Amino acid sequence: MEAGGGGPDTSRFPRDRPARRVPRRISPDYLQRAAMHYLERYAAPAAQLRRVLGRKIALSCWHHGQEPAAFAAMLDEIVARCVASGLVDDQRFAEARAATLKRKGRSSRVVAANLAGKGVARDLAAQVSESSADEELAAALKTARRKRLGPWSRGDRAASRQKDLAALARSGFSMTIARTVIDGAGDEDLTGL
Repeated sequence: MEAGGGGPDTSRFPRDRPARRVPRRISPDYLQRAAMHYLERYAAPAAQLRRVLGRKIALSCWHHGQEPAAFAAMLDEIVARCVASGLVDDQRFAEARAATLKRKGRSSRVVAANLAGKGVARDLAAQVSESSADEELAAALKTARRKRLGPWSRGDRAASRQKDLAALARSGFSMTIARTVIDGAGDEDLTGL
């Protein structure tokens, strides 16, 4: 408290925030550098790179009073150049992302939806996310263990059976697999895989 003011001491908090940095004007060199910087940090499909660069263009155009549509050809050229040079490869991205999600115990439906959301073509997403019944069962077991469902539940299994089945169904697993996992013995099911 200040001695005479009666309110809290706000001297260490600035009263006005510093102004945001002015976005750069769009140029081919700037967009190419922005694409390289993004691709150094993240693996991305062509559609994701297009979205990121499109946001940069929109922000710059809004600030400088330009029309974003004027830069559409430049954006297409930069993305095409990245694809042609091999920096952007949707197939490689989809395979790597699908493998990561499958290791985490995600269902093939969730994997396909995630890839489609990232901008991967639906047919490629469906092809990469295909799983055998055993792989899908192993993923469901991982999910059930992580969420403490079925055999890993701390409470009464019978009382929470419907909720556990619903949780696995929301995670993208079929009811057959969900029933197998929820009604199964738990860790003993993993030994057969």
